[in-house]
Amino acid sequence: MPIRPFLIALGLLTRIPVALRRPPSDQELGRSVLAYPLVGLLLGAGLAGLATLLPFWGVDLRAALLLAFWVWITGGLHLDGLADSADAWVGGMGSRERTLAIMKDVHSGPMAIVTLVLLLLIKYAAIKELLMADQPWLLLVPPLLGRSALLLLFLTLPYVRAQGMGSVAAAHLPKRGGWVMLGMIGSLDLFLRGIPGLRVWIIGLGVFSLLRLWMRQRLGGTTGDSAGAVCELLETVALVVLAGG
Repeated sequence: MPIRPFLIALGLLTRIPVALRRPPSDQELGRSVLAYPLVGLLLGAGLAGLATLLPFWGVDLRAALLLAFWVWITGGLHLDGLADSADAWVGGMGSRERTLAIMKDVHSGPMAIVTLVLLLLIKYAAIKELLMADQPWLLLVPPLLGRSALLLLFLTLPYVRAQGMGSVAAAHLPKRGGWVMLGMIGSLDLFLRGIPGLRVWIIGLGVFSLLRLWMRQRLGGTTGDSAGAVCELLETVALVVLAGG
């Protein structure tokens, strides 16, 4: 894969500064989606590395610092999508038009706040369990699974908004390359972790399929916000499964 699509994905999905000499073309935006799992792999490696480098403070403090770093390095991008989706799914009352309109509202309602608090609480508790089990290297997996789910979502659902960077990227995503990338990522994880790795991907795929069904029924496809929600929820599922042993 050329380095430029990876840099575009890195600049979009993280706070890591990326200098591009020119704006990305439509084709480059599409190819950058192929690099989403690689960005997830980088994020996971950063989390696992940081977990091993933190001083031997109490496990609660280390878990909180890791979660804070996770939110910071991603800019809360997908958390924002989850919050908007939570408000829209409840307030939309089954209406596609109303759901899409609420997603564009910049204000957060009670459901958004409750959803974010619960999700972050579950993530914190799961990170703590991994640290207590002396398995910080497993933090490599959730960001990888979450961003692989983004690629799978764009491969299997249409993007329902007609304008914006998301629609351009989805329209120019190389389908064959996407499936090859997902196959490579899944095979690598299975090779490195064996049956425990397979369990995370199977459960994650089940949850993904359910979320995809709900989006297809309500929206007829996906949006940037709903994609962000899928990423956050799949990360959380992976953490819970891994923390459960």
